[in-house]
Amino acid sequence: MIRIAALLTAIFLAGPLQAEIKVQDVKSPSGIKAWLVEEHSIPFVSLEIRFKGGANLDAPGKRGVTNMMMGLIEEGAGNMDARAFAAAQESLAASYGFGAYNDSVSISAKFLTENRDKAVDLLRTAILKPRFDPDAIERVRAQILSNIKSDKTDPQTIANRAFDKAAFGDHPYGSSLQGTLKSVAGITRDDLVAAHRGALARDRLYVGAVGDITADELAKLLDELLGALPAKGAPMIGRADYQLKGGVTVIPFDTPQSVVVFGQKGITRDDPRFFDAYILNQILGGSGFNSRLMTEVREKRGLTYGVYTYLVPMDLAETYMGQVSSANDRVAKAIEVIRDEWTRAATKGVTAEELQAAKTYLTGAYPLRFDGNGPIADIMVGMQMQGLPIDYIATRNDKINAVTLESINKVAREILHPDQLHFFVVGQPVGLTSTN
Repeated sequence: MIRIAALLTAIFLAGPLQAEIKVQDVKSPSGIKAWLVEEHSIPFVSLEIRFKGGANLDAPGKRGVTNMMMGLIEEGAGNMDARAFAAAQESLAASYGFGAYNDSVSISAKFLTENRDKAVDLLRTAILKPRFDPDAIERVRAQILSNIKSDKTDPQTIANRAFDKAAFGDHPYGSSLQGTLKSVAGITRDDLVAAHRGALARDRLYVGAVGDITADELAKLLDELLGALPAKGAPMIGRADYQLKGGVTVIPFDTPQSVVVFGQKGITRDDPRFFDAYILNQILGGSGFNSRLMTEVREKRGLTYGVYTYLVPMDLAETYMGQVSSANDRVAKAIEVIRDEWTRAATKGVTAEELQAAKTYLTGAYPLRFDGNGPIADIMVGMQMQGLPIDYIATRNDKINAVTLESINKVAREILHPDQLHFFVVGQPVGLTSTN
């Protein structure tokens, strides 16, 4: 165990990979595909597994079942209860993670080369044979119900939930993937078994692997780990209609500071204009302190500590979102400035200097994302799910640099719609009332 602890310390303190990231396309004997980056300098492998569909596949009246199911996978598997499974995992110095999202469910694994076979066997048991024991079900159910109750008192969550409901209605995007107090209370073991069978299937599987493993070794591992999964899962659902129009919705909440979530319809990830929109967002309200909104709302007027915008290209819908918090007596002014800046960008575009500064930042920051085996594996899975080419890592910055002042300002006119911005304000804002 001393040797294992020393290896883990070296692994988690290791810096970014210095060599060029070379992605290999791997296919197992049974046809399971994966992308691999070999890195043999440390005897350690990161594995990222993703299944498309996610909590969108929740059965009617069972909202939250996929989230609950993923929370139970490591709470006992095969002949091991939750305690025995945790002990087995610890003895191998392996790390597993299980997550649920609207568009996907994820399984992450990290293990040492010397324990690879045993770590993969344990993970296979968890994936294929979760126990869903009654005591584990009730323990996880109680945790989820506590989270749902807590969310009802969090202004940020209240604002996000209100936006989602208004934008997407009865589509799964319109509600929390955690479910409601009523729906979670009604989930049975049979529901969990059905959700497991529907979500974890080979027809929606994506895999990224990084570390001390060859292509041939990975191909064998894929069949051992995932080959026994069902060939097909639950049917995928259709796209969501964006239903929200411009305006303001005030949600009264006793707090000295109002929380605001705002947005409009967005742009798909495969739209040819995406990189123009991506850079435009960086200039208008993206990360850092140099965006227009940070300058106008924070620096010049002192209305907030931070204001941010971001593109949200989901699998079944797309939005262009933002958020800001401000004192109740100043939030109306903050919203006015945001609308004005949205209008200015739509009508007058951006400058050559702003474009160049955004390109410099985005191209320079990109390599910093590849700061370890796990993040690289995660990025590769995301690339696959978005339909990006295998050489995207090497060509992405070229796409950023190819954006011109003419093209980005054309896109600004096309996608920025200040009249369609809707602001959800949770607090006691002075001078603001709901318009709907």
